[in-house]
Amino acid sequence: MSDVFEGALVKSVSIDNMLNQRNAVVEKIVAALDLLTEARDLAGAAGVGFPRFKIDEHRYAVYNMLDPESRGDAEKNIRLCIDSAGWAYLMNESGLRSLMDAKARSKWDESLQKGEFPELTKRNIEATFTNLHDSRGEMFERGVIEVFRHLSWDYKTNNPFRFGKRIIIRNLRNQVTGGRSDSYGYLNHRATDELDDLVRVFRVLEGEPEPDHRDSMWSRISKQERAEYRVGDENELQADYFHIRWFKNGNGHLTFSRADLVEKMNGILTKHYPGALPHDKNAMAA
Repeated sequence: MSDVFEGALVKSVSIDNMLNQRNAVVEKIVAALDLLTEARDLAGAAGVGFPRFKIDEHRYAVYNMLDPESRGDAEKNIRLCIDSAGWAYLMNESGLRSLMDAKARSKWDESLQKGEFPELTKRNIEATFTNLHDSRGEMFERGVIEVFRHLSWDYKTNNPFRFGKRIIIRNLRNQVTGGRSDSYGYLNHRATDELDDLVRVFRVLEGEPEPDHRDSMWSRISKQERAEYRVGDENELQADYFHIRWFKNGNGHLTFSRADLVEKMNGILTKHYPGALPHDKNAMAA
């Protein structure tokens, strides 16, 4: 097997042991289905009742998994349910998810939701994660570009393709229409997710692990507002890599505190858009 699985990629997981356990789980569930089918047949011959068993996992539902016509679908969907969790676990343990941009993450998660993934075998794991491992740099750089596009709404192709010292986050809070004149609206998950992407990029650039999803910008901003007991005309939060102040008009003003990491991002942007105007390194001091 390639070096990807010689402790370099999925460091905390024994692939062989995981697959042996996976196969044992599948075998035991199939054996349980055989026993349940035998019990159902005995109940029918004896004239007594028997419950109907179903898979109610919304992604892989089978409503009568002991019915002969449904048995094949039941076994297939049981395997899909088991393998979906296995693929997700390996992705998280590998650390590759932290290098994915939001689009790549969404595509991966959607494939697991729809059951559109290969069987969890040693060969398929090696092929899938070797490909992801080889493209990790490309994925990360694409993620930097997407972060820029999402956070810099004033971007035009004839302007310098760069982050400056400050950016404005439009609609950090969505405004409430038809409500009280003093209403502050509600926190915009899309905007805070984009801030999480920005934090993730900074963490990777600094060689740090991906932040805990429970410590998201949405939760941090919400916690800050609860601590103040009310939302005033402006509020602010000091995060690890930037200071953000948000206002009653819904916008947030973000000031970077790590010029060195911003310049690393700008270097990636310039690499992919060499025809754009060069970024001015002195602008960070403005």
